[in-house]
Amino acid sequence: MGVWLQLTGERETVWKHYQSKAKKYWDGFYKRHKNKFFKDRHYLEKDWGNYFSDDSCCPNGNPKVVLESHSEFREERVNAFVCNVVNDDLSRNVNPSSVDVVTLIFMLSAVSPKKMPLILQNIKAVLKPDGYILVCDYAIGDFAQVKLLDRNQMIGDSFYVRGDGTCSFYFSEDFLSTLFLEAGFSTVDINIHLKQIKNRSRDITMNRRWIRAIFNNVNKHLSLSCSNSRS
Repeated sequence: MGVWLQLTGERETVWKHYQSKAKKYWDGFYKRHKNKFFKDRHYLEKDWGNYFSDDSCCPNGNPKVVLESHSEFREERVNAFVCNVVNDDLSRNVNPSSVDVVTLIFMLSAVSPKKMPLILQNIKAVLKPDGYILVCDYAIGDFAQVKLLDRNQMIGDSFYVRGDGTCSFYFSEDFLSTLFLEAGFSTVDINIHLKQIKNRSRDITMNRRWIRAIFNNVNKHLSLSCSNSRS
C-alpha cells in the first residue's frame, strides 16, 4: 500500500507539471511538425458527410454552422479565433445555441480527463438543442499506447506523456459514452476502428486503434415537455 501511495503521489506531481506546461509543449510540437503530422481528413466526408450537408437539417436554405478550424479559411465565411476551450468561454466568439455540428478530431485526448467535462459544457453552450458532436480519437490498446506503457510513461489512468512533453489519453467506448452522457448528450453511434500498418524498413507491425463516435445534444426541456404531455 505504501509503494502505491508513493507512486500515486509521484504521478500526481508529474501530471501537474505537464498540464501546467501543456501550451509550451504543444507549441513546440506544431513548430516542429507544422501541418504534416495530422493528415488531410478525407474520411470526414465519407463517414460523416450527411452531417455537414445543408439539406439534411436546413430545409429553409440556411447554411449549416460547423465549429472547426482550418489554416486556409475564407474570412467571409469563417469566424476564426484562438481559444483555450478549458478556460475560455466559447460564447464570447460564438452565439449561444447557434452551432449545428462540432468536430473533435484528436482533440479531447490532448487534455487531462479531469478537464474533459469542462470542455463539453463549454461546447454545449454554443451547440443547438439538437446539434451533434463528431469525435475521432485514440482508442485504448493502440500501438502508441502500448509503447508508452512499456516505457513507463503513464501519468494517470489511460493518460500518458510522450517524449516531447505532449500528453495523450486513450479512450474506451464505455469511458467516452459515459463522459458525454454525464454532460447531457446521447450516443448516436460509437465504435472502434482497427488498422494494421506494416513498416517493412523497421520490420514491425503496428496495430492502430481509433474510436469514432457521434453524440447528440439532448434538449432536456423538450424531453420534460414530452414526458409531461404523456402523463
